[in-house]
Amino acid sequence: FEASNGNELISFLQSNKNNHPDIIIMDLKMPGINGVEATKIIHTEFPELKIIALTNYNSKSFVANMIDVGAVSYLVKNATPQELLKTINEVSEKGFYYTDYIIKIIQADVLNSKKTKSTLDTTFLTAREIEVLKLICSQKSTVEIADVLFISPRTVEGHRNNLLLKTESRNIAGLVVYAVQNKIMLVDL
Repeated sequence: FEASNGNELISFLQSNKNNHPDIIIMDLKMPGINGVEATKIIHTEFPELKIIALTNYNSKSFVANMIDVGAVSYLVKNATPQELLKTINEVSEKGFYYTDYIIKIIQADVLNSKKTKSTLDTTFLTAREIEVLKLICSQKSTVEIADVLFISPRTVEGHRNNLLLKTESRNIAGLVVYAVQNKIMLVDL
């Protein structure tokens, strides 16, 4: 079964409780419910399912966060077919599989009492994503942001989806809260 978004995947699992897959390969960047939220929900409702995160994001904060919400392995999309197959086999046999890089991140996350994602890493958001976030906070529409930045509305939507995913926000209000908390936007009280 291949789902085009997190909502579709969760609906499929809920309607096939007695006949669902053992392993899910989860893309973090999906429309609707993103991979992080979908993993949280699936891990809660179907704790026996094993979720392998497959994504373009390889930052420590993403890895630590996905492991925290229930992923049993984490692969970057440029992994070879052999690496993907090895990961699936290891997860099937052992219930988890982590590369040395992922193990180091997990160790650092455990040793560090505060969550890695709580500190704003300058590489966490791209310069363009920060520009889009500031314009969102200024109540600009998708078309207005596209005009200001000389990009297409579809590209703006892509940046907005990345921001929602990276900041774990559920909506625009969450993005504004994130921007204020991380001093990307200052608020006069």
